[in-house]
Amino acid sequence: MLAFLQGLAYGLFVTCLPWFLIGMVEPRLALAEPHPNRLQVILRYWLLVPFIAFLIWLTSLWGGFGPSLLGWLAGLGAIAVELPLERRWRGWLARRRERRRAAREAAEAANRRAEQARQAHEKGVLTLDPDHPPQDADDLVLALADAKRQLQTAGRDDFAVQADRLYSRYRHVLDVLGERFAVEELTFQRARSLIREVSLGAVDNLTAMASQARGVSEVDGEFVRRRLSEESVHLSVAERLALKRRLELLEQTERHLRELAARNESALTALDDAAVALARVETQRPQASVAADRALNELRRFAAGAARYGRGAQ
Repeated sequence: MLAFLQGLAYGLFVTCLPWFLIGMVEPRLALAEPHPNRLQVILRYWLLVPFIAFLIWLTSLWGGFGPSLLGWLAGLGAIAVELPLERRWRGWLARRRERRRAAREAAEAANRRAEQARQAHEKGVLTLDPDHPPQDADDLVLALADAKRQLQTAGRDDFAVQADRLYSRYRHVLDVLGERFAVEELTFQRARSLIREVSLGAVDNLTAMASQARGVSEVDGEFVRRRLSEESVHLSVAERLALKRRLELLEQTERHLRELAARNESALTALDDAAVALARVETQRPQASVAADRALNELRRFAAGAARYGRGAQ
């Protein structure tokens, strides 16, 4: 056994120089890393492998036996056998990490969509079907449906839900307005005009969001970030600048989308304020209150005359 280890150590020592020269010419031939470089070649074949061979040689010295031919041959072919095995092992680890990352991202995306749906779909929110809009839909509702379709096509379902919320608020505030005022009243016409103006502004925002999202829908942000995270030796200056510019476009677009979404939230708040204000308007006296007041007065008169009826009976 010690003779085998001595031969293995000598064989490793001898093969370090050839593998070092091969690695300096083409690092991929001498290393199993996915992105090898010459510095890694120097560390492995100038320091690591000679150090391992030196430790094996020291371990076998105390036995006093000479190196064996089998150990010598094993040392000569050790690196040639180890490299394919290491590549397979690294590939298996990379595939395992990729599967875990994909599963984690899918779970995070599902949780994010669920959270966005919970936040967006408030109580009483109606769902607007872009392919089958309501039969009584006016031009504004049709524009909302078209904007929602465009956002869904661009892959931005997180912003498409704003169309449902705007549709619900628009219908609700018009219903409240119709309960408080007659259609022919000037107040009704003025209020409806203002409601439409606010809603049309929100529709324009949704349309702009869909246009901007569609403009960057083909840019793979994950690919750009993954490429930029690689070592600079694998990217030219021009490619790195192009990737950074692509990432800046994504970030700018996302920022503009959030700004437009915030404007729509302001429009939703304005519609809520209008609905609450209209609900507080009393345009007619409730019939139940009138009947209750009349009954109370009749009861008081009856109580006042009840004593007279009693004296008359005596």
